[in-house]
Amino acid sequence: MARQTDSDTDRILRPRPTRARTSDLLPPGSNGHLNGRAKSTPNYIETGGSRAATPLPENAPPSLHSISSARKAARATAKKRLFHTIKYEPRTSHFDPRSEYRDFRGFFVLFWMGLGIMVVTTALRNIKETGYPLRAHVYELLSRNVVSLAIADGLMVLSITASLPFQTLFRRSKGFLQWRNAGKWIQSLYQVIWLFIWVEWPFLLEWTWTAQVFFALHTLTFLMKMHSYAFYNGHLSETERRLHELDTPERGASMDKAVIYPRAPSRLREISSDESSESDQTEEEAKKKREALEELRNDLATELTSPMGNVTFPQNLTLHNFADYVLCPTLCYELEYPRTPHIRWSEVLWKTLAVFGCIFLMTVVSEEFITPILADATIRLKRSDFISDKALILAESISLMLFPFMIEFLLTFLVIWEYALGAFAELSCFADRHFYSDWWNCEDWLEFSREWNIPVYNFLKRHVFFATRSFAGTQLAMVMTFLISSLGHELIMGCISKKLRGYGMFAMMLQLPIVAIQRSSYTGYIPAWEIELPTPVLKVLGARRSAAMVLDRDVA
Repeated sequence: MARQTDSDTDRILRPRPTRARTSDLLPPGSNGHLNGRAKSTPNYIETGGSRAATPLPENAPPSLHSISSARKAARATAKKRLFHTIKYEPRTSHFDPRSEYRDFRGFFVLFWMGLGIMVVTTALRNIKETGYPLRAHVYELLSRNVVSLAIADGLMVLSITASLPFQTLFRRSKGFLQWRNAGKWIQSLYQVIWLFIWVEWPFLLEWTWTAQVFFALHTLTFLMKMHSYAFYNGHLSETERRLHELDTPERGASMDKAVIYPRAPSRLREISSDESSESDQTEEEAKKKREALEELRNDLATELTSPMGNVTFPQNLTLHNFADYVLCPTLCYELEYPRTPHIRWSEVLWKTLAVFGCIFLMTVVSEEFITPILADATIRLKRSDFISDKALILAESISLMLFPFMIEFLLTFLVIWEYALGAFAELSCFADRHFYSDWWNCEDWLEFSREWNIPVYNFLKRHVFFATRSFAGTQLAMVMTFLISSLGHELIMGCISKKLRGYGMFAMMLQLPIVAIQRSSYTGYIPAWEIELPTPVLKVLGARRSAAMVLDRDVA
């Protein structure tokens, strides 16, 4: 395929920042620019998510003038937000044919050729032994509970819609039900009850472990979606309330500095209050106070406006916006996202077929290379009386399953982050396809956890790490981030074994000392981005030095 040289492709991002080769991700009417910025128009304010502009009247309140200025400023410069903002850009995935990682696709094709040979060989062996090309034990396991699973999954997704009327109620409330008062606690209580109900549901219906794992993963996904939607909009409702209070500052509106919640690495300039008494103010001090008031208004108005400058809170509190967010393959809510011009239905069809193809291959691998080993090991363990014999059987069984488990891991990665999320991205015209990075090049566990699952990483960074660090410091925020992730993994392990044994949580938390060892003086590896662990751990492991934990390479 010939390389395209059109200037319109200059700003489309591949997984690493270089020029991509396609203009398919350009939004309509962008004239070669993907950031969605529009020319400044004096005294105009856009409504809804469209680009239509409505002129502001001369006697409009200062808050509306501030919002209008903020929209223009947002298009001109992507100003940092008080609430940590995830930077969404039109990007392709690594395995997309349009990516500049296309030279890697030879190994990608070789991988599928190897799996194709495996399927043919397995089918021939099964025909020889049983007269049928495929065995059906795992298929029977997967086909159970399909109807009840679909109904429960639909009800579960529908139940998170309660966040929309909650946010509308909290925004309109003038007293106890405001977000900063009871609102956040009501939302948090609803999330806890919601999670308990839907986690317990498969156990009550006695589903198979495969249905339980799928449902648990989907439940955790929508819990994160609901949390991000509620807490970001709650933050915006308090920002809007404070901005409107500044329309009449003489009534005692707060002039405190603009507090960042949660604290982001790059923060807006803090606005300090003028504490001098009214009688002692000079003309110069009064002028500084007016400038500080205007700058504070602009900062708050910028917070209420999307980075692309087309949507302003509360215009996003609609059922259409919420449904669009549910379909978008992201866990972090934003007022708007970069979009593709149209849906490529051929791409949707191809990715949908790939999803079912990967599930078929995963089933074949489980049926032929994992289930027989487990069945044989179970029988041998029951017949063995000595601990040494049992240990040998376990070691042999684990070694035999390492390769098929590796194949299952790769197929799971592809079916979720390349095909399923890619299909939903096409259906929702979601332009940022950066769902994973080159995790196969990672040099330690921390880098791997950051690269292989970008959506979850962004959620944990935004809603756990920065939220905790704003009041507890970097070290505790790091531990809390790993703890939340560990609890999620333990829940999935509990769905498989029907018991909570702590294996998944222990394995996840074990990454902290492993990372410390990987970056200690014993290994001689200290990367440019480092991790700050508790001082006793660093002393025991002999780490050379430590810096503030970096969850992303662009965080200083």
